[in-house]
Amino acid sequence: MYLSRVEIDDQNRQKVKDLTHLGAYHNWVENSFPIEIDQGKRLRHLWRIDRLHDKRFLLIVSSDKPNLDRLERYGVAGTAVTKNYQPFLEQIKNNEIMRFRLTANPTYRTNDKVYPHITVEQQKKWLLDRTNLAGFSIVKNGNGMLNFDIVNREWLVLYHHRRIRLSQVTFEGVLQVTDAEKINHTLIHGIGREKAYGMGMLTVIPIGIR
Repeated sequence: MYLSRVEIDDQNRQKVKDLTHLGAYHNWVENSFPIEIDQGKRLRHLWRIDRLHDKRFLLIVSSDKPNLDRLERYGVAGTAVTKNYQPFLEQIKNNEIMRFRLTANPTYRTNDKVYPHITVEQQKKWLLDRTNLAGFSIVKNGNGMLNFDIVNREWLVLYHHRRIRLSQVTFEGVLQVTDAEKINHTLIHGIGREKAYGMGMLTVIPIGIR
């Protein structure tokens, strides 16, 4: 597995003029793997957009290395990097405490139709209902409250046969690994729906082990 990143060149209007909806980002990601295209593969690539110090970055988790030139199509020249993700994944241990970030599409199904969760409380519960299967639990802070929050909520446009809007929610907090094998699967495959469109990627940074 590989983890890749490139800074999006938001200062270059000519470069980013096409990035007006989620489908354009999806195409950018897919076209960064020309060997897979040539071989007729349709592998799923987990990705999201992160903002750090007024800059935006595209992050990708993939089983193959992307072509860095293709990855920089809408990126700042020289900022595309790829590293082997497997050694990090293999070092994760049960009971380890880690900071996390998750960008997801919290939804529920009723009568074979899928609807977005709207309120903060619904969206938080959506995540809490999935932590056990995902291999972690949320750590409590010194006040006995669960140590996580929603740091961003927005509706993003996707043109897919028609114009639709997807709810995107970003969670940040502190987790404890309850099952290293399960959280490895989550880090590779994501959580929830719309993974092809920038949702579902969980990333973690170790703090310590209890």
